[in-house]
Amino acid sequence: MKRWFTLLVVASGLTDLYGEPTSRAKRVPPQTGSSYLRLQVLLDRAHFSPGEIDGEPGANTTKALKAFRAARGLRAAADLSPATLRALGAEAGGNTVTTLVPYTVKEDDVRGPFVTIPKELMEQASLPSLGYQSPQEALGEKFHINPKLLMRLNKGKDISSPGVEIQVPNIREGVPPKAARIVVSKSKHSLEALNASGRVVAEYPTTSGSEHDPLPLGNWKVTVVNPHPVFYYNPDLFWNAPESDAKAKIQPGPNNPVGVVWIGISKEHYGIHGTPEPSLVGHAESHGCIRLTNWDAAELAEIVAPGTPVILKE
Repeated sequence: MKRWFTLLVVASGLTDLYGEPTSRAKRVPPQTGSSYLRLQVLLDRAHFSPGEIDGEPGANTTKALKAFRAARGLRAAADLSPATLRALGAEAGGNTVTTLVPYTVKEDDVRGPFVTIPKELMEQASLPSLGYQSPQEALGEKFHINPKLLMRLNKGKDISSPGVEIQVPNIREGVPPKAARIVVSKSKHSLEALNASGRVVAEYPTTSGSEHDPLPLGNWKVTVVNPHPVFYYNPDLFWNAPESDAKAKIQPGPNNPVGVVWIGISKEHYGIHGTPEPSLVGHAESHGCIRLTNWDAAELAEIVAPGTPVILKE
């Protein structure tokens, strides 16, 4: 049985919200959400993930930008400096990349079935699947954005109706090159994917380990990449499990306790996986495993394979 479940603890040259160059009279001050929304989109497109896009200058965005600068040999500068945005724009496919793009809501986006996810694992085990809870959650995950921000960007529109055109983040396309190894840093709350020459090709925010279940530091390897995993709950492996709980099988889905993919490593019961709570990645503790947003975990799953070295460090 697997120990997979994660605790839900808890200037000139700038561009406007849509990526168009601003005039001197129209410059966007660094404090505005629109500027950080653009920064997060560019980081996402460069595969230096800010986690859930929320338009705020939070810790995940700061760490992603710092990692991007270090990987590309750039000097430290203000978050929204022209040099930073130019470098990210070039990395993301050009300086004229827009922040938001139009998207027409499809029938598949709102068909469901949508489910109410109970908090207790034993109750989750009674569900036939752990799908999305609403069209807003589904579209938020599809475009890597906090559902509340998505609603604010489309105020007055019913984003749960097929055929409605909405504005969504212009997120990354494709995947990075294959990873020769991955490095997880407990102290930095990050996972780096490196190519054979040691260049960082992707970086993601993580939640890993806790006082009760510390991250197993050392050198390991990927053993399996399992999309849409079933979660086998064994309360004997959880220090905080209710005494009344029994072993249970929880069906796949984006709200499954390990999200949309399980990347097992050679340390028994441990792995890298997604999460039903993307807003908590980088801000919470886990049962020792490495938790990413579902979209970051899915991307990582495409660039690793059984045998890929995994280094877990402080």
